[in-house]
Amino acid sequence: MRCAPLCQFLWLWPYLSYVQAVPIGKVQDDTKTLIKTIVTRINDISHTQSVSSKQRVTGLDFIPGVHPVLSLSKMDQTLAIYQQILTSLPSRNVIQISNDLENLRDLLHLLASSKSCPLPWANGLDTLESLGSVLEASLYSTEVVALSRLQGSLQDMLQQLDLSPGC
Repeated sequence: MRCAPLCQFLWLWPYLSYVQAVPIGKVQDDTKTLIKTIVTRINDISHTQSVSSKQRVTGLDFIPGVHPVLSLSKMDQTLAIYQQILTSLPSRNVIQISNDLENLRDLLHLLASSKSCPLPWANGLDTLESLGSVLEASLYSTEVVALSRLQGSLQDMLQQLDLSPGC
């Protein structure tokens, strides 16, 4: 009876010996490629070109702006907020971008775990009350500003990944 766990482990040993870790360089390359893909998707939505990512819009202060230095945890937190905003929008333009953000967050978590600093999953905005009222008042503006700022944030993240960001 006491041999059962050991015997099960020994039975699995040949299979476990074939498992290989994904090289971290591959994960980082995939992360950069996904960021570029999301930026391209945002560029394909024509109305996002009408606002600067640095422009201040009253009532939309909850949408993150561009951050000069980003750690992996800050990147994840920022993406969680954008993902929450995009899933609240009824536009079909943002569904795939929201899904891509989820995949991007997964890749960031892989990068963080490779540096021995596993990230807690960020939740996004603390309250959706302000988001709901803003969406009722200015749905189009929220989408345009969110996508424009997301694009700027993603470009900053791309640069930070080249510098090997910390936890």
